[in-house]
Amino acid sequence: MLDAINDTSLMIVEDDDALRGRLARAMDRRGFDVREASSLSEAMAQADTELPKYAVVDLRLLDGSGLSFVETLEQRDPGIRAIILTGYGNIPTAVAAVRAGAIDFIAKPATADEIVEALIRPRNEHPPAPSAPMTPDAARREHIEHVFHELDGNVSKTARALDMHRRTLQRLLKRYGDV
Repeated sequence: MLDAINDTSLMIVEDDDALRGRLARAMDRRGFDVREASSLSEAMAQADTELPKYAVVDLRLLDGSGLSFVETLEQRDPGIRAIILTGYGNIPTAVAAVRAGAIDFIAKPATADEIVEALIRPRNEHPPAPSAPMTPDAARREHIEHVFHELDGNVSKTARALDMHRRTLQRLLKRYGDV
């Protein structure tokens, strides 16, 4: 897949250590020369040393927005192919990402193959329409699980954040297999 590409340098900017590590291993197996950054400041420092050809950037980082990094990459070299990978996808943010220089905006969870496809897709080619769109129930489940994990598995905090009764949340999490 990457045989015809000379520069396979890829920077993954993600503050979730486990996700960043899994993605880095998966991209390394697919032929990329992977560098990792866990924060916006770390990514900026690495970019000062050497610009990557590709970048996978989380939208929300602990010390800022991934859009800032994408803008920096775009200013330094418009040929860099960066995508935003986020669990907080919406249309205005996707538009902002593209305006900042991202070539794609992908919602988590995404497979490594989907990410590779987005990174190497020719600029004038559009992504294919989803063959199996997410059902509303699946979207709800994903959102609940995401909030639950973001709040370190605290049921009471998650219930408050979702404006949901704690016992209702517990039943849903039990059904989903998270508790």
